[in-house]
Amino acid sequence: MNVEAAARPTRSVAAPAWWIGLAIVLVAANLRPAVVGVAPLLAQIQADERLSATAAGILTALPVLCFGLIAPVAPPLARRLGTERALLTALALLIVGFLVRSSGPLAALFAGTVLLGSAIAIGNVLLPSLIKRDFAHRTGMMTGLYTMAIAGGGALSAGITVPVAQAAGLGWRGALAGWALFALVALLCWLPHVRRAGRPARVGGQRVGGLWRDALAWQVTAYMGLQSLGYFAVTAWLPALLVDRGYDPVTAGFLLSLSTVAGIAGALVAPILATRGRRQRGLAVGITAVAAVGLLGVLAPIGVEPVAVILLGAAQSAALGLALVLVALRAPDAAHAAQLSGMAQTAGYVVAAAGPFAVGALRDLTGGWTVPLLLLVALLAVQGAAGVLAGRDRHVRRHPV
Repeated sequence: MNVEAAARPTRSVAAPAWWIGLAIVLVAANLRPAVVGVAPLLAQIQADERLSATAAGILTALPVLCFGLIAPVAPPLARRLGTERALLTALALLIVGFLVRSSGPLAALFAGTVLLGSAIAIGNVLLPSLIKRDFAHRTGMMTGLYTMAIAGGGALSAGITVPVAQAAGLGWRGALAGWALFALVALLCWLPHVRRAGRPARVGGQRVGGLWRDALAWQVTAYMGLQSLGYFAVTAWLPALLVDRGYDPVTAGFLLSLSTVAGIAGALVAPILATRGRRQRGLAVGITAVAAVGLLGVLAPIGVEPVAVILLGAAQSAALGLALVLVALRAPDAAHAAQLSGMAQTAGYVVAAAGPFAVGALRDLTGGWTVPLLLLVALLAVQGAAGVLAGRDRHVRRHPV
């Protein structure tokens, strides 16, 4: 049996491509609010729960660590349930995670964060392979829309979590719990897509192996991990950094939102540019350079921050878009794309989880933000090198098992 055919579930009724695309975008928009929405409230959470910067760094790193540790579960879950039902399960888990995290005790704060990270991990892995399967000839456009939705969900949560909480008289728990409604909307819109999907076809041909010994797969993984490390470190700590520089929390949250709004353009454009040529090396270098300028701009005299966060947000979301499209471009088929996505996000996000923790620990150790940001700039150079290698015109080797 052909691998692509084995990877595709049978369908009782063919779903229109536009509806599948819309559903993917809506699910993607739910992959960041659980993480980004915490950042503008982190100072309040620290004060209420008496958390040090290091402990707060662990809290913000925990979902990213889950992205890596749970990612290997996604491909076998999709083989057993079908991709559509696996994503429905992830959305249900996301809703539960929002409610548990805001239920009260400190233990629930961390337990709910683990549930949220686990749910997002499944979506992170399966949505790119779904795009490879159902939009093979429009990979760049769909990856751009998918990445744009991720950035848009992050921008929305960064920008409105604090103002809505203040306007409604909610504490940080109520503000974070409210995002369960957004996930519920996505779940309800995803249901018709699940009903159209049949049971998964025979899956023996879907299994591939050997990627952990493939140099190109590791290059894609390194790029995915390092761009994620920078993104989550900045997302977790940018508002706190800005507050330390004299901004009020609402303005700091707005600047984080501005950064993620700027990322919407980068998220859409980068995958489209990446699929116009056979190589993506120049794009990887350009994105890295803009991100470095943005990071250094945050350290510049007060007043430069709005321009710096715009550059940083656009570059970081463009890097995510490039990382996701590299998974599709370097894989020869949907089965390899799912496995490469799982590998890149397993190892990549485990590395990325060190970002928020390291920035928080260095902030405690040095009493300032200069050393943490210079570390992130140094890691950008490594990220750029990985992007140059992963951007070569080749595929990972086929390893059916």
